Amino acid sequence: MRIIDPHVHIWKNDPRFPWAKETTSPPEEDATPEMLFKLMAANGVEKTVLVQVIHYRWDNSYTAYAVKEYPDKFMGVGRINPEDPAAADHLSYWTEEHGLHGMRLSPSTEASGDWFARAEMMDPIFSRATQHGIPMLILTRPGRLTDLANILDRHSDLDVVVDHMADCSPGQADQLQLLLDLARFPHVYVKISHTWSISQTEYPWTDTHDLVQAVHQAFGANRIMWGTDWPVCLGKATYAQTLSVVKDEMNFFTPEELTWVLGETARRIWSWSDKL
Repeated sequence: MRIIDPHVHIWKNDPRFPWAKETTSPPEEDATPEMLFKLMAANGVEKTVLVQVIHYRWDNSYTAYAVKEYPDKFMGVGRINPEDPAAADHLSYWTEEHGLHGMRLSPSTEASGDWFARAEMMDPIFSRATQHGIPMLILTRPGRLTDLANILDRHSDLDVVVDHMADCSPGQADQLQLLLDLARFPHVYVKISHTWSISQTEYPWTDTHDLVQAVHQAFGANRIMWGTDWPVCLGKATYAQTLSVVKDEMNFFTPEELTWVLGETARRIWSWSDKL
C-alpha cells in the first residue's frame, strides 16, 4: 500500500523566510522537512502535500523552497489573500513561477469571512484555479458550506478539498448534513482528518468514527483521504496515531478502500502518478 500524507505544515525560524507582520507570537520550535522525513520513513509514508501555514500568511516562499529542494517528496499548496483585487494573479504567480500545486482559502463563519459569499471576489479565483488545473482547499466550518455549494454551482469542474471534515462535531446531524450534501458535486473531496481534535475521548477517538463512516458512505473511498496535520496534531496525537486510527481502527474500510483513503485519492488530485 502506497501512503501519501495530503496535509502537513512546515516552518522555520529563519530570516530568509520572515513571519508575516500579523504573526505576533511565532512558534518557538521549528517544523522542517528534515524532521518530517524521519516520521515519514518510520510510518511508511512516501509522499507529502505541504499546506502553507498561517504564520507566513500570503508569502509562500518556504513551502515553495521545500518543494523545489525535495521535488521527489513534496507537492505544495499555498495561500493567497482573497480580499486582494489581484488575488487571481497571485494564484497564477505562485503556480507558474514557483510550482505550487494548489491554493487554500480559510473563510471564517463570522462577518470577517463574508468575502467567501461574494461571487465577484470568488469567481476570478476559482476560475483561475480551474485554468491552471490546481485544486482549491477549503478550511472552514459548517456554516460556510452553503456558500461553498453556491460557488460550486458555478465552478463544478474544479477539484475542491474540504479540510478536516469542516470540523463537524460528533452528534451534530445538522452540521454533518451540510457536508454530506456536497457529495452531489463529483469534484468535491473530503479529508477525514482532525478526529483527534473533535473527539471527546482518548485514542482511537471512537466517538468520531460514525461521523467518518457517514462521510465515507456519502462520498465513497475514492473521494476521501486521511491526513496528519503535523505538527498541529502533536498537542493531542502523534504522527503515527493519525495514520493508525484510519489504517488499523476504522474497520469499516475494506483493504481496497484503504488504498484510496491512504494514498490513491491524493494521488488522483495531485497527479502523483507522474512522480511515483
